[in-house]
Amino acid sequence: MAETGKREVDFADRNETDTAKAKRLKNDPNSDQDNHNESASANPLFGFKTTTVLRDSAREKNMFIHGKLNDQDAVIILEKTPIREDTLLEIFNGSRLKLDMRNDIYSTYQLQPPAHLNEMKTTVVCPATEKHVKKYLRQETYLVQETGEDYRSITLPYIQSQSFSVQWVYNILEKKAEAERIVYEDPDQDVGFVLLPDFKWDQKQLDDLHLIAIVHRRDIKSLRDLTALHLPLLTNIRKKGEESILKRYAVAASKLKVYLHYQPSYYHLHIHFNALSYEAPGCGVEHAHLLSDVIQNLQADSQYYHSRSLSFPLRADQGLLSKFKDAEKTNADSKRVWQISELFHEGLACLSSPINELTSPQPLIGFLVMEERGWRTDFFPNEKRP
Repeated sequence: MAETGKREVDFADRNETDTAKAKRLKNDPNSDQDNHNESASANPLFGFKTTTVLRDSAREKNMFIHGKLNDQDAVIILEKTPIREDTLLEIFNGSRLKLDMRNDIYSTYQLQPPAHLNEMKTTVVCPATEKHVKKYLRQETYLVQETGEDYRSITLPYIQSQSFSVQWVYNILEKKAEAERIVYEDPDQDVGFVLLPDFKWDQKQLDDLHLIAIVHRRDIKSLRDLTALHLPLLTNIRKKGEESILKRYAVAASKLKVYLHYQPSYYHLHIHFNALSYEAPGCGVEHAHLLSDVIQNLQADSQYYHSRSLSFPLRADQGLLSKFKDAEKTNADSKRVWQISELFHEGLACLSSPINELTSPQPLIGFLVMEERGWRTDFFPNEKRP
């Protein structure tokens, strides 16, 4: 009761303050500008102008919006936070409910919880580049199978040609940013790493626990670079990462899902630690590789990920998909050229004799097929056409 009374007093004081403020603003010719400045400083999203909704998901309860913020392109990500068990009593006792429907033992309501329990996690990317906009745009997706040779001839040159900045990663490793968020660090420059919460996890509940281990080494882009020489690094991350999470969050290793993405979202080796029950984006079989499997594969074959074919999804607008499509077309053309060349050689071998003396039908078939497909048959000016 005392707490309720305090809330009522606070509310009355706030109303009185707001009334006085309204009178002051009415008589102040500069009030509009002051009010704008105050709103802008209190709310970083003040003045955001929506251009388009890039993507939204009723299942994941999020929305990705592209627009303008202070005349700069920006992407805003709105995400409803999970309901926490420790807030249930306050939700049940302090919410307003509006009846929608009642039928026998069933009833549904629109529930308005207290404001502080109705938060949305908001991520701001500003200034946002075209790559950011495309990243969050809903796109058709294709599954690509990449051989080891494909990686070296297609994927790696593409990565090297693009400006995929990982400066924000270096800022974390050098404690220039997010130093207060680091849960654990092994400073060894060969097998060390930093462990910190993924930005998508609000750390208010363990059901969607999600941490990232970022290695100190800067010469490992992805799974493809790993060999048996990196086993000490990988086993160290698994052991100390699991120990740190157990100590900090009381979540046992048997309740964790530890994996790498391929393709990764950024090209600096990092490893994900998720609550086992949490279906994090990108944890499907087409995208994630369990760390325990990676370690075993490298123990069996040091060059496993240099030669192994790997499958992964790519969106329709991703440049790497275009590179694979171009390579597929080139390979098809090369195969066709080889077939044509083989056909010509068969024809040349048989054309050493007059056509009417040939016992093999190959040259005739060859010339007819060449003409049917529109290929030139005038390469042999001294020979008679069948």
